Amino acid sequence: MFVSLPSRGKPALRWATPLLFAAVWLAFLWWTSRPLTARNALWLDWGALSTGLTHPLDWWAMFRDGSVSRLFTALFLHADWSHLLGNLVFLLIFGLPAERVLGPWRLLLLFLLGGAIANLTAIYTMGSPDQIIIGASGAVSALIGAYLALFPGARLGVVIPLGLFLEFVRAPAYLLIGVWAALQVVFAYTGPAFGMVAWWAHIAGFVFGVLYGVYVRAAIARRLRKRHGF
Repeated sequence: MFVSLPSRGKPALRWATPLLFAAVWLAFLWWTSRPLTARNALWLDWGALSTGLTHPLDWWAMFRDGSVSRLFTALFLHADWSHLLGNLVFLLIFGLPAERVLGPWRLLLLFLLGGAIANLTAIYTMGSPDQIIIGASGAVSALIGAYLALFPGARLGVVIPLGLFLEFVRAPAYLLIGVWAALQVVFAYTGPAFGMVAWWAHIAGFVFGVLYGVYVRAAIARRLRKRHGF
C-alpha cells in the first residue's frame, strides 16, 4: 500500500517589494548627495511636468523623444524625508502581502503601471501649470487598492493614542482603506497643500489597483480551477 503525501513546497521568494524599496531609497540617497542646483536639475530631467499634453500631437512627441519615461522615473524621486518614509512604510505594509498572491512580476507591473497612470492623472488635474510631479504615492495607492481587492476580509492593526497610553486595535481593512480613500477625495477639493499635493493621483492609482486586483484574482481563480479539473 502506498500513501500519497503532498510535498510541502517552499513559499516563493518575494523580491519585487524589497527591490522597489531599495531602488526608491537609493535614489533618494543619491539625490541628497548632489548639490542643490543638481537636485533641481534632476527633478526637471526626470520628474513628470504638469503641462504639455493638451494636443494629440503632444503625445506623439512624448513617445518620440522618450519623455514618456518621466511618468515612471518620477516614481523614484521624493521631495524630503517625510515624503520618502511615508511611501516606504506603506510600500512594505501593502506590497509584501500583495506580492504573495500576485507574484513579483505582477507586483512590479502594478507598481509601475499604476504609478504612471497616477502621474498622468496628476498632469491633467494639477491646479498650477509647470509643476514637477514626483513621488511614489500614486504607485503605493495602487498597492493599497490591490490589497483591498485581494484581501477584502483582512483586518489591519491600528495604534490609537489615548492620552498617555497607546491602544492597539484591529479593524476591517475595507473600513480603514475606505476612510483613507474618502479622505483623498475630500482633500482633492479642500485638502492641505492644495495645488501642491496630487490628490487625484492617489485616487487614480487606488482605482487602478482595485481593478487590477479584481482582474488578477479572477485570473488566478480560473487557473486554479483549470489545474484541479473543475
